[in-house]
Amino acid sequence: MLLGLGLLAGLLIVVCAQPSPVKAEGFGPFPVRNFQPLQQLAMSMPGDRAAVLKQGVVDVRVELAETASVFNDVGSQANVTMKFETLRSGVFLRYGATERWELALEVPTLYRNRGFMDGPIKAVEGATTGVAPARDALANTDYAFNISRGGRTIASGREGVVGLGDSTVMSKYQLLQEAAWMPTLSIRTALKLPTGDRSQFYGSGSPDFGLGLAAEKGFGGRWVVYGNLNGVVPTGRIAGQALHPTISGLLAVEYLWSDNLSFTTQLDYYSSPFHGVGIKELDKGVVESVLGFSYRFTQRFLWQGYMVENLDFIRGSAADFTLSTLLTYRFEA
Repeated sequence: MLLGLGLLAGLLIVVCAQPSPVKAEGFGPFPVRNFQPLQQLAMSMPGDRAAVLKQGVVDVRVELAETASVFNDVGSQANVTMKFETLRSGVFLRYGATERWELALEVPTLYRNRGFMDGPIKAVEGATTGVAPARDALANTDYAFNISRGGRTIASGREGVVGLGDSTVMSKYQLLQEAAWMPTLSIRTALKLPTGDRSQFYGSGSPDFGLGLAAEKGFGGRWVVYGNLNGVVPTGRIAGQALHPTISGLLAVEYLWSDNLSFTTQLDYYSSPFHGVGIKELDKGVVESVLGFSYRFTQRFLWQGYMVENLDFIRGSAADFTLSTLLTYRFEA
């Protein structure tokens, strides 16, 4: 958390002294998805803008997201003990097939480890709301991953394992172009391919299907509002548990400081694909806030960074904290 705040503050001080009077184009919401270790095995469609790439344009994006997760719960039917960080490295390709149709492919890899954010997170929690009970209970534990139900382990994973995650093929078709009182509106589809290592809980072993809407609208020359609403139908089972359809959505507001720099805040919600397991980490949905920046070094090279903070103080179902950086290079005629 401290690293993320320092990154944002440093960029603000170094890059901009005065806002530019030039009207800039928005960069869109951050491609956040549900980073909760078990819930993310069912597809959650990442945040996206409604506008599509121009025909023939190719975007290549590399994303690194480090997520800290800590859970310690004894439920009526199941028990969970988890404390680790997951580094998600994703390569994301987008292609403008026509003036209204965009295709995309994402291939991620996952690395589960004891991480580096435990100290900074405890320092921030200690100075504000107090150290989370689960983190305090596991203070002397460096790494833990065990979920049991009925006295039998249903999910576990070794430390230090690198594995391929489930890949996703996506499509976006623009229905409406932004006008005076009309937002840009697109329909999205997604298919998850079971390429992940199921034995290490890096993949579900089954395909998932998604459908969603994306909208965006500019206001006042410097503000852009984005909205996503998605539904996913997962198939198969995870940790022996049946999966159910999910919904997710986001609302994001971007402030265009200049034609090369913007700051964005967004709110994300994900329902859980699990029902009736008996522990909140699987049964409850996730609510999170996101804060980050987008900075364009050149017309073709974009750098973004964001942090995701858990807002589920009562339900306790979300991952604790995520810090991410993205680099995008655009190939165009």
